Amino acid sequence: MEEPAPGAQEHRWSRRLVLWVAVLILANVLADMAIGSPMLVINRLLAHFDTDQVAWLSQSGMLAGAIWSPLLAKSSDIFGQRRMLVITLLTACAGALVCLAAPTVWIFLVGRFLQGASLGAIFISVALIRQLCAPRVAMPAIGLVTSGAAIVGFIEPLVMQPIIDLFGYRSVFVAASLLAAAAALCVRSFIPESPNRSAGRIDWGGALLLGGGMGAVLAYVSLGADSGWLSGGMLVLLAAGAAALAGWAVLALRVADPIIDVRALSRPILLTLLALVLAAGSFRSMLQLTATIADVPADLGLGYGMGDGEAKAVLLATAQLGIFVGGTLAGWVAGRLGPAKPLFAAVAVGTLATFTMLAGVSVLPLAIACGAMVGMAAGAIGASGYNLATDLAPPERQGTVSGLVSVMFALGSVVFSFAGGEILKATRITGGPVVEGAPVSSATGVYLYVLMAGVLFALAAVPAIMLVRSRSAAPVSPGAPQRFGAPDRTH
Repeated sequence: MEEPAPGAQEHRWSRRLVLWVAVLILANVLADMAIGSPMLVINRLLAHFDTDQVAWLSQSGMLAGAIWSPLLAKSSDIFGQRRMLVITLLTACAGALVCLAAPTVWIFLVGRFLQGASLGAIFISVALIRQLCAPRVAMPAIGLVTSGAAIVGFIEPLVMQPIIDLFGYRSVFVAASLLAAAAALCVRSFIPESPNRSAGRIDWGGALLLGGGMGAVLAYVSLGADSGWLSGGMLVLLAAGAAALAGWAVLALRVADPIIDVRALSRPILLTLLALVLAAGSFRSMLQLTATIADVPADLGLGYGMGDGEAKAVLLATAQLGIFVGGTLAGWVAGRLGPAKPLFAAVAVGTLATFTMLAGVSVLPLAIACGAMVGMAAGAIGASGYNLATDLAPPERQGTVSGLVSVMFALGSVVFSFAGGEILKATRITGGPVVEGAPVSSATGVYLYVLMAGVLFALAAVPAIMLVRSRSAAPVSPGAPQRFGAPDRTH
């Protein structure tokens, strides 16, 4: 395929750009599949490996993604986004093959660690689009790329479940490896290389300390409830993570080119990251709650519940559709009005939908409407977050700042979904009804959970409003984003 001239950008939609977007959506579908598909076969995996470590098997991919992210983000700025995207996809392919052939659970976890690199496909794709397209075209394209995988997430269980029933749990990893290989081939064949590169180098020590520290701390948060918060292994994990993060912070202030230059993070970027970590925690925890209460039959008289299989399927499908619509719409609006306004609008919609869910926890039509709104907010927040962060960064650092956005999404999702789960555990009804072998929570616990998510959304609105005001006071001309390391002059 003929590549654009160096430094050239797409200024309008064309068949070539549509092809690029389709290929990058394929790459992001792999990320969703690699992280989430093992949940479709979690019981079969537990039986095959004769283990009860549900949390390790289900969370290992996301935790590995947090470890990979700083290194992949910085590398994409230095070596080129297309090259690193191909490497990321091939690494995920290798991980799927390891999982496919793993004779023990520990080798399986090695495969999941390699598969976790697929999380980098999301932010590398975003940075690549910003490199290849003018902002007015790039922002709608990013909306499609970041939310397009939701449509596949809608149909994946329907397609995969019959295959799993016929061929067993390994079919998930066969599909993931084939998809990764196909995506890598398509990226290499059809996507041009990014025209801008950073002149920096890889701070390997900083990458190891930051990625390892984040992974260890998030592992403690994710797995502590199952393994014991005060058990020796968990305390060692937490201490090691804290020490690694402290070591990274010291190193980042001393080396000339750290993996993330904290001194160069301008005020608007920090406000963006704060809004995203709060909003991501809110919408992820609400999606988790929706799946939980949908399993509880309304006739138990608990004050909440809709529970049958069809209700759960409808709720989750509606949320996935909302993610696609919200991300696509937010990208289109960002291309015309800038990304700060759709980010605030998404946070406002999410806040309204979440508090409305206080009445929807036992009314299926209202819950479906709230789920659709939360899904739209989630898709719009994802697209707007990437658009805003990359708009604030110079071209040679857009990979790094996109990686930071992904880290914020992972951090908010893990921490606040865990917090919501703990609220439900603390309010379980002892000696009460049991659903799928486990005691259920009281209505008070469900309402507290929803209130927590609503407050998080409301808090995210504060930095979002500040971003809208600052961008309105000093609008950035198209094609000339505020410098990543420049002082904030908007106030």
